[in-house]
Amino acid sequence: MRVQAADPELDALRSALAERGVGAARLAFVLGSGLGPFAERLQDATAIPYAELAGMPQSRVPGHEGRLVLGTLSGVPVVVQQGRVHLYEGWSAREVTRCVRALAELGVPGLVLTNAAGGLVPEWEIPSLMRITDHVNLQGRPPLLRGEAGLANPYRNDLGDAMDLAAADAGVELRHGTYLGLLGPTYETPAEVRMAQYVGASAVGMSTVAEAQVAASGGMRVAAVSAITNPAAGISKTPLNHAEVVAAGRELAARFTALLEAFVPRAVAALD
Repeated sequence: MRVQAADPELDALRSALAERGVGAARLAFVLGSGLGPFAERLQDATAIPYAELAGMPQSRVPGHEGRLVLGTLSGVPVVVQQGRVHLYEGWSAREVTRCVRALAELGVPGLVLTNAAGGLVPEWEIPSLMRITDHVNLQGRPPLLRGEAGLANPYRNDLGDAMDLAAADAGVELRHGTYLGLLGPTYETPAEVRMAQYVGASAVGMSTVAEAQVAASGGMRVAAVSAITNPAAGISKTPLNHAEVVAAGRELAARFTALLEAFVPRAVAALD
């Protein structure tokens, strides 16, 4: 049996989302650094600043717009979280996953997580897109409460297959790989990158893993995509900086948007 801890802020956020009809969404998207333009593709869109949603944490990281967008894609009701908060900003794992918990409790069946990540495979073109097939969580902040059942792998094959078919539909190259989540906020050292490569990771970043675990535990089906925006330290020939990550995310925007738009109808078929 799941042990529910009292969480007034989660209750407030769930109520705020319910009042705005978020529970009708078939798919939820969380957009990472520089990937916010996807939300502009929604039809009949309504944007709600996080500041207007009781209990919603607000990011202070550039490239995270900080608003929730409701609308439709291919006639499918969706909700887009345009920006997220991170552990490295000082938020707890409970706070980082609060919106995902609220979405799960409202019965939204599918979740697509996205992020900007450093590439660990020297042969891969930069920038590129990678479907996350598994992850390694080295963030040191357990996202699940005692009594919450976690899945060995939160990323569902059915939504993953739908993502692959969508990539073929859209003519977008989509690589596969394991994502390694670290705490941040600093970029990884070359030694840490070698460690990540040793354990089989193809990309490294500072988000996603907690949200994936909590969503899967809450009954959502999860897919995830990394925008490989830069080679990781030790692979890159130049120092890393966040502005370049955001810029690379924007460079990928057309491919990324085409992929997710093609994914929506296939995802709904998989969810049904």
